[in-house]
Amino acid sequence: MNTEAVLKPHDRMAAYLAGDMDAVGLLIRERMASKHAPRIPEVTAHLVEAGGKRLRPMLTLAAARMCGYDGPYHVHLAATVEFIHTATLLHDDVVDESEQRRGRPTANLLWDNQSSVLVGDYLFARSFQLMTEPGSMRVMRILSNAAATIAEGEVLQLTAARNLATDEDVYLQVVRGKTAALFSAATEVGGVIAGADDTLVQALFDYGDALGIAFQIVDDLLDYQGDSGATGKNVGDDFRERKLTLPVIKAVAKADAEERAFWVRTIEKGRQEDGDLDHALALLHKHGTLAATQADALAWAEKAKTALDVLPAHEVNDMLRDLAGYVVARIN
Repeated sequence: MNTEAVLKPHDRMAAYLAGDMDAVGLLIRERMASKHAPRIPEVTAHLVEAGGKRLRPMLTLAAARMCGYDGPYHVHLAATVEFIHTATLLHDDVVDESEQRRGRPTANLLWDNQSSVLVGDYLFARSFQLMTEPGSMRVMRILSNAAATIAEGEVLQLTAARNLATDEDVYLQVVRGKTAALFSAATEVGGVIAGADDTLVQALFDYGDALGIAFQIVDDLLDYQGDSGATGKNVGDDFRERKLTLPVIKAVAKADAEERAFWVRTIEKGRQEDGDLDHALALLHKHGTLAATQADALAWAEKAKTALDVLPAHEVNDMLRDLAGYVVARIN
């Protein structure tokens, strides 16, 4: 059997970029060290070494390689992206009061909220140190803007997640902030460090943006129809946490008065009773919102693939195209 043919796209990309990814891992371990505060590497290592796919830094490396870069600084930028991502995870778990991340207890559960917040702050600071080292003002602008956009998206989600007035435009704004901003920055800086022309850099941004949106929509969909063994989440976690995600936003838009009262009680007011999740699922099926959400995810994945059309013919291009398809194939 051809092993290459059965590897998932991100695994093929990881194998292709293995040398670069090893260098990123070494740099992360070096820069997460702290001479004066040993809790920093303890907390960081718990999350960094938990077996995540490191998809975002891989996107930076892939974009740089596809655009012909042969210098050392794509490794610094990939590590920057991973530090920003890890910092946001530490903060998110505190905000969401999460107890599990990547199948393991969260840092805030093992240590405390203060440690998670402060170590997250440290990693943000480290990311800003790292992003200066290539000496590119354009790179610093892209990554610092992404960090601000992520924080803005998280705050917007606080106010929008339990408000039935939240529509698909606001949802998209939240997703662009909290998820897609780092995907698009990761791909964009890979092109910038390689000296690619503006057309290619824009295409890389568009790919990352569309991929990130598809990725988050699929995550939100899997919460209502996923396999908890595969996703690491229980079906209905978003409902129990009163998160107004795309399947529910679509159902609220089609709700009659009785259905709307149900959503007000369970999402806005948080008065949930036994059987409410089953009723919520029945309403999602009644209005076809799971299928409509899946169609949206597929459309964003196609946008991601289309963005790659202007980029160089390269085996990494093929991997990125397959990755966009795989992100939405998780639904099945």
